Amino acid sequence: MTSQHNKTSVAAISIFASGGMAAAKFVVGIAIGSLALISEALHSAIDLVATIITWAVVRVSDKPADEEHHYGHGKLESVSALGVTALLYVLAGGILVEAYSRLSEGSPPPTISAVPFVVLVIDIAVNLWRARALHRAARATRSQALAADALHFASDVMGSCAVIVGLVLAGLGFWWGDAAAAAAVAVMIAALGLRMAGSTVQTLVDRAPEGAHEKATAAIRSVPGVIDVERLRVRMVGATTFIDTIAKVPRTYPIDRVEDIKHNAELAVSKAFGDADLTFTAVPVARNNETVRDRIMVIARNSGLAIHHVTVHDLGAKLIVSIDLEVDGEMRLDSAHDIANTLERNIQEEFEDVEVDVHIEPLEPELPFGIDAPAERVQTIAAALAEFAGEGEIHDIHNVRVRNTDAGEIVNFHCRAAPSMSVIRVHEQVDAIERALRRAFPSVKRVISHAEPPRA
Repeated sequence: MTSQHNKTSVAAISIFASGGMAAAKFVVGIAIGSLALISEALHSAIDLVATIITWAVVRVSDKPADEEHHYGHGKLESVSALGVTALLYVLAGGILVEAYSRLSEGSPPPTISAVPFVVLVIDIAVNLWRARALHRAARATRSQALAADALHFASDVMGSCAVIVGLVLAGLGFWWGDAAAAAAVAVMIAALGLRMAGSTVQTLVDRAPEGAHEKATAAIRSVPGVIDVERLRVRMVGATTFIDTIAKVPRTYPIDRVEDIKHNAELAVSKAFGDADLTFTAVPVARNNETVRDRIMVIARNSGLAIHHVTVHDLGAKLIVSIDLEVDGEMRLDSAHDIANTLERNIQEEFEDVEVDVHIEPLEPELPFGIDAPAERVQTIAAALAEFAGEGEIHDIHNVRVRNTDAGEIVNFHCRAAPSMSVIRVHEQVDAIERALRRAFPSVKRVISHAEPPRA
């Protein structure tokens, strides 16, 4: 059963129960002349109106957001609750005026019989059942309208008990008992209205639920990659918690990594609040542990430039930075030089005293389409690679592939090296093999190697 069906079915059942009990109490109250019972009947009539409004509202409040209601229709429940509160105050005022009139005029007590007590006991039992059912539905669906309806019926129980006390007092000869009970019902209605008004107004003015800010902040801060939460706002619209946050993330993270952080933050707040809608704005910030190379890579990435082989030498009072900058191989030299100068200036603005040298080289083109070379050619290349490796630290040349393209031959191979070797040493050894292969086979355009440790 969906939450929408649950809310509407409970509200519909309450309509029939409210109507039947209100009519019964009103007829009996008129018959015996009891202001307290008539007041309680009118209170139930207000509850009937409230329940009809609730039944209509909950059918609309769960509709999704549209072009005119960007946050959905949940606030309709708060508006309906506020309208019912106004009706309660009107009723309470009218009952107090009539009770005061009867007390001042000394009106005769009502006619006492078993009928009003039977009606009131049934009313108490029905209201207890309705209040419990509505309270469960309100908690399950986080519906403010159903919660207000449940509070109505709980107050009806207290009102019916007050009427019973008033009738008992009247039966014992205290003529004022019925009017006093009516006044007590009016006070209960007013107190109920005050409680409802406070909760409803807080929702309408977007007051954050108690503890929601702290809980949402903790949930977002727990997401790996979130450095801190700069700002967070929470509002309730119906059963949905809307959270708007600005969170700090490392500026060295790529866009897809930031998107992962956002997704994980949405999962975290949904786990904490259930029905939640998160607006996550990421602000890239520099971390204290950023290296000079990290900062330079950020500068290049923000300019959309491809750089590699960044070397940094710290001379104490001065930094020496060398960078390989890749640009379109067909670009004019003056245009490429302007790009390099701009990159140098950006780096110099980031650091106080730095000397920057940029080496311009053509951007490695996409590998052209090719076909696998014949097996004999692959065997020849593989034998040459094994010979160039010789008895050195690079061994076990395997998985050799050769492809013929319009630009020349592309060679891929795997090799093994001692696991204790440094990356620099492995690169130097493999690079020597690649250069030897290109010297021996001028048709080889590019060599791509993959070094790995020996098999366990």
